[in-house]
This record gives sequence, C-alpha cells and structure tokens, in this order.
Amino acid sequence: MTPATHAPQRMIIRNVCVFDGVSDRTQDNIDVLIEGPRVVALTSSPVAGGASDGAIEIDGKGKFLMPGLSDAHVHLMGNSNSMLDFVQGATGALYGNTIAEAKRMLLRGFTTVRDMGGDTAPVKALIDRGTFEGPRIFPSQAMISQTSGHADFAFVYDVPEEFGGKPSRTEEIHFTRVADGVPRVLAAVREQLRMGASQIKLTLGGGAASMYDPLNTLQYTPDEIKAAVDAASDYGTYVATHVYTPAGIRRGIEAGVKSIEHGHLADEASVRLIGESQTWLSMQPFAEDDHHYPDPVRAGKNTEICHGTEQVYEWAKKYGVKTAWGTDLLLEPQSAPRQSVMAARLGDFYSNVEALKMLTSGNAGLFELSGERNTYRGGKLGVIAEGAWADMILVDGNPINDLSLIAEPEANFKVIVKNGHVVKNDL
Repeated sequence: MTPATHAPQRMIIRNVCVFDGVSDRTQDNIDVLIEGPRVVALTSSPVAGGASDGAIEIDGKGKFLMPGLSDAHVHLMGNSNSMLDFVQGATGALYGNTIAEAKRMLLRGFTTVRDMGGDTAPVKALIDRGTFEGPRIFPSQAMISQTSGHADFAFVYDVPEEFGGKPSRTEEIHFTRVADGVPRVLAAVREQLRMGASQIKLTLGGGAASMYDPLNTLQYTPDEIKAAVDAASDYGTYVATHVYTPAGIRRGIEAGVKSIEHGHLADEASVRLIGESQTWLSMQPFAEDDHHYPDPVRAGKNTEICHGTEQVYEWAKKYGVKTAWGTDLLLEPQSAPRQSVMAARLGDFYSNVEALKMLTSGNAGLFELSGERNTYRGGKLGVIAEGAWADMILVDGNPINDLSLIAEPEANFKVIVKNGHVVKNDL
C-alpha cells in the first residue's frame, strides 16, 4: 500500500514591509508565502487562499518583516551554566539549562547560532527533530586548547593528561579538550568531527575568562595549527581560532585558519592581512560590563580587550574585511539576555542597515564555510527570498530607523517564525 502524502503546511504573512537581509531598501505591501519550512514566494499581489483553505494566515498590518537574527559566537552550554555548575553540578542539569537557554535565545529572535565551545551537537539534534524549541545550531563541540591555554580549565595542581593525569571536569563533559603535540591535536579535531562538529574551534592565545594565559601568549605551534587545519579540511570544513593579538592572528592565517574569533588587539597590519587573505573576522562589540570578573587580573584583561573594539572595526571597514557578529557571553547565566543589547550595539560601529545585514545574511556567509558539515544546506539562511528557510521576525517598528528596537525583543518582536513554524505570535 502506498503511504499517503501530505501537502506541506502553508502560511501566508500578508501586508508586510520586507527587509530581505541583503538589500539596503525595504519592499512595502508584500505578501510572503511559506510552504513547509521554506519561503516559496514574495509578491506585491495578494496570495490566493488563506485560513479558509487551511493555511495559517497572519495579517502583518504593514509591520517590518526581517530574517531571523543569528549569532556567530555563542556558548549555549557556557552561557547557561556558571563555573560552579560546571565544577559541581550534575551533568543532566548542565544539559537541561542548555536546552532551556536555547528556547529563550529563539524567543529573543535568534533563529541560527554558531556554537563555539560545548557539547551542543546532541542538543542540535533534538531541536532539529522538533523535540525541543531552539535555534539552528552550528556546533564546534569542545574548544581545543594546549596545556595552560585559553581552554585549559584544570586546576593548577592537576597533573596534565600528557604526564598521566586525568582529564578535567570540563573535558569529561566535552566543553573543552586539552591536546598537546601534533598527534593529540589531530585526535582532538577528529574527535569533535566524530561527535558532530560543523567546524573546529582552536584557541591560539590568551583570554579574559581563562586563568593561566596572559593575553600576549602565543598558543600552539605552526605545526600543531596546520595539523588541525588539515584534519578539518579533510572533512570539508574549517578551523576558527580564539585569538586577540597580531602575532597570533598572523600565525593562524599562515597555517590556514578561516576565521579569527575576536581580534580586538589587532594592529592595522594584521587587520589588513585578514582582509587580503579573505579570512573572516568574527568579532564582538564588547563593553566592559558585559562580563564580570571578580579578580583584578582577569578584569584587567577584559578592559584591555574592550578598548580595542572601535579601532579594529574601523580598520576592518577600511580593508574590506568579511566581518561577522557574535556575543561570546560565558559562565554568567544572568547575562545571557545581553545578547539582544549587544546586537543593537553593533549600530555604534555600523549604519543600522549594515548592522542588520551582518546580523542576518552576513553571518550566514560565515556559516556556509562548513560545507558538507552544514546540515542546513537545503535552503538559504539569513535572507527572505524564494527557497530560503522560513526563519523570520515581524517587528513592531522599523529597525533600519531605530536599531535599538532589537534590544527589547519581548516587547518589539510580535511574531517569530522558525523553519516555517510560528514560535511566537503576540499580534
């Protein structure tokens, strides 16, 4: 017996002002037709049919329709759990907090995220299956670090695994992986790919959240970085690198990495190199109060990082650098809602329409680097166009005129659609 076939669910969003994620100008009085998970038409003529034919029909009343937002540098597990949760909490609670934050992130309008450290491949699978609500996820799995590097969360008195010690707690839960030497780096990269990573995250320099590494440290030798790049390339994907300094940026690019994460301490020459090499700069518009470090050493590192933001953005524009936007909020669950504030803050450095493009189609260009590891290849992300995934937000107000609207999603995002399903409707 031949199984019955069912027509995909139809949705019509009528009379909206469309920002498609690519154009500088909007289109007024548009009807958007969605069938199943994809957009099939945008038209200035009314789409035939409606609720009487079984379609979901939403009257946009002339409001602003835009693609769903994206974040190129999240830590879903990291920003939904504190360090105390990681060290002392039950493993099940860590994942429960992660799943809960995924839904909150979706309700802030973020329909796609690139996770840069944490065991989120199983969470992604559950969301993609429809078991839980959350954004599309491009997981990196564990952050890979050298001993004493940015993702070494062992206690100072722990014996490194290289000398017979045990993996740290954050390694046991696949938040980090410490690997020294080419053979172990190769194994670490292949381990993350086996677990479902879309891309690989390697730490090449110091950071504010880490305990053992001043910002000016160089982490991983060229041979180790090249080994990671080659292993990722063999799987059709790429390496993204946590790094702030000119020397670290140069070392990473020379080894073939495709994305510089952060880069706030870059000089003009290294930003020019990023542009010339067609490497991505995945940056965050940090303010000092985005993170709270109780000890003066890490607080000082945070201040130094934040002070580099404006100048690096200016150089990135000067040299035509492909720039993505992210947040990198970590280990402070109470700060997770600042994601929306940081998205609006991008308007301090770019025009409103430039910021909206980066938050939608711009980030999507970076996500596409994962090639065949990208499980969302069946449609375009970050745009409203025929054939694109039906991920979109109906906004009360026009963010091109006032970008601060996206800082308050609960009040201003009236409808959120992801994968052709309405996840919020306050009309």
